Amino acid sequence: MNEQTFLELTVLSGILQDPVVAAFRAYRNGDLSARAGFLHELFERGAENNFSEYVKELVVHDENAFSRACAAGGNISPYLKRAYICDLAEIGRALEFSSPDFNMGKPSAPLVNWDEKAANLLYSFYQSSGYGKFISSAEFCWTTEDELIPVRSPSALSLGDLKGYEHEKAQVYDNLENFVRGLPYSDMLLYGDRGTGKSSTVHAMVKNFFPQKLRLVEIAKENVGHLPKLKSYLSSIPLRFLVFIDDFSLSEHDDRISSLKTALQGSAEGHADNVMIVATSNRRHIVEESVSARENSMHREENEQELLSLSDRFGITVLFSATNKETYLKIVRALASEDGVLLSGDALDAVAERWALVRGGRSPRRARQLVDYLIARQKKEKPIEI
Repeated sequence: MNEQTFLELTVLSGILQDPVVAAFRAYRNGDLSARAGFLHELFERGAENNFSEYVKELVVHDENAFSRACAAGGNISPYLKRAYICDLAEIGRALEFSSPDFNMGKPSAPLVNWDEKAANLLYSFYQSSGYGKFISSAEFCWTTEDELIPVRSPSALSLGDLKGYEHEKAQVYDNLENFVRGLPYSDMLLYGDRGTGKSSTVHAMVKNFFPQKLRLVEIAKENVGHLPKLKSYLSSIPLRFLVFIDDFSLSEHDDRISSLKTALQGSAEGHADNVMIVATSNRRHIVEESVSARENSMHREENEQELLSLSDRFGITVLFSATNKETYLKIVRALASEDGVLLSGDALDAVAERWALVRGGRSPRRARQLVDYLIARQKKEKPIEI
């Protein structure tokens, strides 16, 4: 395959920007001096054992008109589909090449061939899994440059890892289930003491609903003023997004309050059917009232109504209250049993209470930290020292 043929890629022209593919193009075009550069790029990515699989991954994860249209589930124009199939055939011909320097190999599903059958399989794949960076990443952050960047190390917690707070988790689950099924839903505020599992619940829920094309986009609380722009951006993407604001609070005169009100449900201007806002906070009323406002009786009632109007726009508020002794010990026992801690019964309870006393309180976070500590000591065959 010569360079001119490669340049005829239309829908999939984005893959030509990849360094390995660019070097391969030059190499296949007869530029023998490009061989070393191509092999360097190939080895750097560990693709020398199956180059076809590497190219397949580029094709599958490429963001283009075909993958976006498939993810949206609409009809694909015959012109677009024909151009896409032609691109696949061109790539297939380029890979009809053998060399003792590397193994061409074969691509795996959903692109086992470079033909119309593969295009049809990709249609179903994109429709169920999303497209581009949304295929393999569940969590993203919204940058100050208005870009979605995949989170490199998202939370690995699943719902099964979270012990206790069953009623609270059920409320969150039910609302998210409505959201991914296209039923009426509400934005949510999860509030309560630190370490009670508010943020962990959100991350675990996203992992649970990932197959239903739910993705999380975290926006820093300092950038809440960008919420309307973010919702507008996400509204055109054929997936569902949970916009997450962690550990959120505002001062009463913060100019971001108006942006948050606009973005929340209840504002026709800010409504987007595929976007839900979820915030966590240590307080029920996320706007912190100043001392002077509390002491000014003339404006006290007005201020209270203003604070309530903002919190109430979330629609659903879930309280993660402080963990009592019984609940805390129950969580410790469950985690210890699940992780294979040998200590049990009264001895485990005593260690757990000592841990809470030294570490400053009982919470699911403290329970998790204790069990991690016990596992480490157990594996090193060292005594518990608290």
